[in-house]
Amino acid sequence: MRGSEAKGDTAILVLGGTGEANDLMRALRERWPRRRLILSLAGRTTAPVVPDAVEIRSGGFGGAAGLAAFLAAERIGLLLDATHPFAAGIARNAAKAADQANIARLKLLRPPWQPGPGDRWVEVSCLGDACDALPPGARPFLALGRQHLQPFTRRLDLLPLARMIEPPEPPLPDSWTLRLARPAPDAASEAQLMRTHGITHLVTRNAGGSASYAKVEAARTLALPVIMIARPPAPDGPVVATVDAMVEAVAGGSVG
Repeated sequence: MRGSEAKGDTAILVLGGTGEANDLMRALRERWPRRRLILSLAGRTTAPVVPDAVEIRSGGFGGAAGLAAFLAAERIGLLLDATHPFAAGIARNAAKAADQANIARLKLLRPPWQPGPGDRWVEVSCLGDACDALPPGARPFLALGRQHLQPFTRRLDLLPLARMIEPPEPPLPDSWTLRLARPAPDAASEAQLMRTHGITHLVTRNAGGSASYAKVEAARTLALPVIMIARPPAPDGPVVATVDAMVEAVAGGSVG
């Protein structure tokens, strides 16, 4: 640990918005029933799924300086970053803020997916490259979230299916099909969705984990190409791959 403020019963701030963050909050509460635990959410989802009896903070902090000020004001002793692997800006701000506040920080980063037998991946580095990788007239399944669709709207030849939890702003082009839903947990359901809409390609980010992997399995079953967008680089600093490893690092005092 870095300094005595990261030990004992000081508060823990978890940067969340992922299933692992919710699991982490439950595990921390079970391990330390009386310790103050705060779960921070970006506030993009109207009705987020969160654990019961959790202290929630919603909305941005105002960059690294704002987060550092929050850490000091709330007497946070430990910052646990369990945000999405593609939340690069938040991760950078977390690293800077922890340094400014002189507290320990630990990043939870699930391993990325790896192509297996039967997968037809086209690996690209960004949304723009993913859009360019689609052939003329493709019917892609854009499993990306509402804030990542804009680059594809310039391709008037595409007939995409876009799935997200809440409606996008501005509305999608008339030629698109919108499905408001969370990812299906099983490959059979995802495969049926792709068949129903005549999908020719899956476009997704390499989020890793099991929660949304079913669509990748479904594409393999249907022998569909997958345009796989690579992750941004992780920030410098300590990283663990699982919730259990993070809890044990906190318990053992090895963070920082």
